[in-house]
Amino acid sequence: MGLDYYILDVFTERAFGGNPLAVVQDADRLTVAEMQAIAREFNLSETVFVRKPTAPGHTAKVRIFTPTREVPFAGHPTLGTAALLAELRMPVVNGERDAIIALEEEIGSVRVGVRLRAGAAAFGEFDAPRLPDQAEAMKQRDEVAAALGLIASEVGFENHKPTLVRDANVFAYVPVANLDAMAKVRVAASHWARAFSDKGVLGVYMYTRQCVRSHSAFHARLFAPDAGVPEDPATGSASIGLARVIHHFDDLTDGTHKLQIEQGIEMGRPSAISLAITVDRGNLIGVRIGGHVVRVAQGKLNV
Repeated sequence: MGLDYYILDVFTERAFGGNPLAVVQDADRLTVAEMQAIAREFNLSETVFVRKPTAPGHTAKVRIFTPTREVPFAGHPTLGTAALLAELRMPVVNGERDAIIALEEEIGSVRVGVRLRAGAAAFGEFDAPRLPDQAEAMKQRDEVAAALGLIASEVGFENHKPTLVRDANVFAYVPVANLDAMAKVRVAASHWARAFSDKGVLGVYMYTRQCVRSHSAFHARLFAPDAGVPEDPATGSASIGLARVIHHFDDLTDGTHKLQIEQGIEMGRPSAISLAITVDRGNLIGVRIGGHVVRVAQGKLNV
């Protein structure tokens, strides 16, 4: 008997945009090696395996795999899985339904609020399970630029400089001067290890204030070749770290700052990530990630 799987597009209101995600249901009997092999077969940035919860009050336990490794937390798998479970287990009544989905992840418990409306894409949002550490300066700007196929003058804008942020994963954040420079970015393998891999970086997140969409605050791209992801069309977990970067460089005032990030445009998979940053007495105290989810396919795994 096979296992049910679903393909969803996350951080988009339309199919074939956003970040695709595979979710495998009833995966309790699968070994780690089998889950990794299935994730490699799907070859998406992440595949989620849904298992029975081990703690009371949770909807499910989930394991998240890239094509090459397991990760303790990721944004679009969290959002997509929660929206799917809400849709399957809590169907729309009288045209609408709101649900709280509590997921056990390797990082800990993550609660996702999901809004279901008949005829519309699901919408979900969750608070960061933990706040990222302080941003660390990356001092070798020439090295960072070379690893991305850029020249040093194309790295940085205003007071923004390359930084490392450590959270569940380690991301490098590289400010890029403008959209023209962003379009030129590539993985320069001969420089990549020294600039990023040797520092334990999972992914490199490039961002600029110049945007394609008028309502976006930042335009972003993310490369994670060491995780088997050449480019990611939407990265919720890295957006959490971006909140730390914005707080660090932009000196945000107290209150909640709501922004939208565009990503995936160069890949032909436009994505929209809602980011809410809460500051109190000058300190970053909360980060919330939100976005839409569309179910596009389902089938059976013969395993």
